[in-house]
Amino acid sequence: MPVIIQEIHITAEVGAQPQVQMGAELPPAAPSASQASIVAACVEEVLRIIHEKAER
Repeated sequence: MPVIIQEIHITAEVGAQPQVQMGAELPPAAPSASQASIVAACVEEVLRIIHEKAER
């Protein structure tokens, strides 16, 4: 059964912990981390969750 995601909210600030509102938790970002790397980490985590749900 395919997993259909209608909406994903990602909130990220430099030096803050990215929040992905799908129940995912990421480690706190380093203070020197760029916004792009934080967003990339969020996207990677969302993709991991999608694959995890698809395997069930």
